[in-house]
Amino acid sequence: MTDMTQNTEVEQQAQLRKTTKRGGGDPATRGRTTIADGVVEKIAGLAARDVLGVHAMGSGLSRTFGAVRDRVPGGSKSATRGVKVEVGEVQTALDLEIVVDYGVSISDVAKAVRENVIAAVERMTGLEVVEVNVAVSDVKLPDEEDEEPESRLQ
Repeated sequence: MTDMTQNTEVEQQAQLRKTTKRGGGDPATRGRTTIADGVVEKIAGLAARDVLGVHAMGSGLSRTFGAVRDRVPGGSKSATRGVKVEVGEVQTALDLEIVVDYGVSISDVAKAVRENVIAAVERMTGLEVVEVNVAVSDVKLPDEEDEEPESRLQ
């Protein structure tokens, strides 16, 4: 082999090393991200509670059990109460159960809940929200006591 042929082969190998990327492309595409149902439930529950006119989440029974659980030392209010989700690879569907304050427009509150939940879930997870079903299970009257009284402890 001549020096000229040897130099050309070395140059070709060097050029090949420069053009070959290690790792297979964009780092954002290396691997999978999965989001647990509970994560979407928490996001949706907090987003729904932020809407004016939503008094509580969940049915009367679940709120009663939740009030008992919340009184246990170390317990906290469940952000997922009244929320059920189905999470796929790229889409999610949600069912919410809410209690509205007396005097508010239920259809306006339900619309605002849908908009707020969809915006929060899509922004934080990147999942497409295909539906948000809102079930109004009760109306909180002004003279009714809350089922979750404040703790006497300070």
